[in-house]
Amino acid sequence: MRIGLIDVDGHNFPNLALMKIAGWHKAQGDDVDWAIGFEHYDRIYMSKVFNFSPDDLTMYDADEIIKGGTGYDIASQLPDEIDRLQPDYSIYPHIPTDTAYGFLTRGCPNKCPWCVVPRKEGRIRPYMDCDEIAIEGRTKLVLMDNNILAAGDYAVSQLQKIIERGYRVDFNQALDARLVTDEFAQLLAKIRWIDRRIRFGCDTHGQIKECERAIALINSYGYRGEYFLYTMIGGKSDFKESFERVNYWWERNRECREQHKPNIYPYAQPYRNPDNPHEPIPEWQKDMARWVNKHQCFQMTDFANFSPRKGFKCKEYFK
Repeated sequence: MRIGLIDVDGHNFPNLALMKIAGWHKAQGDDVDWAIGFEHYDRIYMSKVFNFSPDDLTMYDADEIIKGGTGYDIASQLPDEIDRLQPDYSIYPHIPTDTAYGFLTRGCPNKCPWCVVPRKEGRIRPYMDCDEIAIEGRTKLVLMDNNILAAGDYAVSQLQKIIERGYRVDFNQALDARLVTDEFAQLLAKIRWIDRRIRFGCDTHGQIKECERAIALINSYGYRGEYFLYTMIGGKSDFKESFERVNYWWERNRECREQHKPNIYPYAQPYRNPDNPHEPIPEWQKDMARWVNKHQCFQMTDFANFSPRKGFKCKEYFK
């Protein structure tokens, strides 16, 4: 069979499902490549992670087109015989040969209004061992778990193994600061982090205190790297709450620089309604995200004096 793949979201981040599909078909002796419009294929797989990604409207020549991924259907799942396979890294040649992608767990016990993971995957559960992800000599692991610390003893055992093996890791969907115990703090301080950076979520005002607690606890065990904080703005958080939460970290970032300590960076994410992907994003959310996520601007000016476009300063939002 001739198989075509389409990563509808684009190629900026590897699509793990397509990588596993490619591996499965190649094991069957099939030819697999990225689909192009003027070629014929026996089957094409179109995968979309985000429902707000524009669809691919190219007219493809194929006997069968299978659309999958959360962006098309929240209930879509890979068959077990494909899901348990290792990904085929060759379809993304830009991925460094020392880097692997995967999940140690699936699911999440939280029910954040912007996230579909609990609806799609259910509660947290073990999924794969870190040694299964670190294939082909790949020792830098980008782990996409949604809430690894919620896995309790399984999380402890995996973090211990990561330390023992000397893997470098990035939990790129962030950790839940509320779940950082003394035991977890000791382990997190010992891990070799990709880019020397730990990620947390700080999506409510109450999480500021928890992030500070977790940061202080991890630092007390010798960690000297940076912290990266996902901060959801909008949704149930109005302008005032969102600004105060982000501005708290602006003040802490300035304090860290003045004291020559590792930085604490927020990363603002405007709220997207998972059930209405075409709902407009208010301009204040876009402007706040522009300010926060451009590190040079974030360090040089406060939000009120930030000018996202000619003739406009964000002090207008405070009137």
